[in-house]
Amino acid sequence: MSERLVLFDLDNTLLAGDSDFEWAQFLIEQGVLDREVYAARNQAFYDQYQAGTLDIHEFLDFQLKPLSRHPRTVLDAWHREFMARRIMPIIRDSARALVARHRDDVRVVITATNSFVTGPIAHEFGIENLIATEPEQRGGEFTGNVVGTPCFRDGKVARLEGWLAGQGRALGSFHESLFYSDSLNDLPLLARVTHPVAVDPDDTLRAHAEQHGWPIISLN
Repeated sequence: MSERLVLFDLDNTLLAGDSDFEWAQFLIEQGVLDREVYAARNQAFYDQYQAGTLDIHEFLDFQLKPLSRHPRTVLDAWHREFMARRIMPIIRDSARALVARHRDDVRVVITATNSFVTGPIAHEFGIENLIATEPEQRGGEFTGNVVGTPCFRDGKVARLEGWLAGQGRALGSFHESLFYSDSLNDLPLLARVTHPVAVDPDDTLRAHAEQHGWPIISLN
């Protein structure tokens, strides 16, 4: 039986927003993070991501350290509220419909955002597989560090290849592979699949897609 592998970026692709950015804003609103210190840094990192200049290790230090300061039970409770208040309103019906159209394919959310933030979101979409940046845990609690290669830029390619290899497969073992993304940061992986699709792309990705004849769609 021939299979298709369908990869979905999450932030600003399936979501009408960025879950990493929204999580930090949520923690600021909760009073967990100091607004004066963190709001400007959160915006600066987001701007760097959009511009393709983000230092992923500097960002992960910013994003994962707060996880290490609170018990997992507290974090999980906050995340349930975060899902209700910040994520459900930015899940579009058009994104749900896109995911549903691929129900017979091997579906994967592949995202630079850490798996603590994104795991419940992938589950909400009914997507079985998640490849994300992995926060380190000890005894079920987060240490503030990252495990392995961050799932970002070329790291997305490496993490996907590792995930497939763990199943005795490779990208070429699928008769078709699709990747839906909005971001110039995903150009390394977009170039590797048989069917790259730009979704409400940033200017750099739009220009690249137009130059190479890639489909451009909108979920807005």
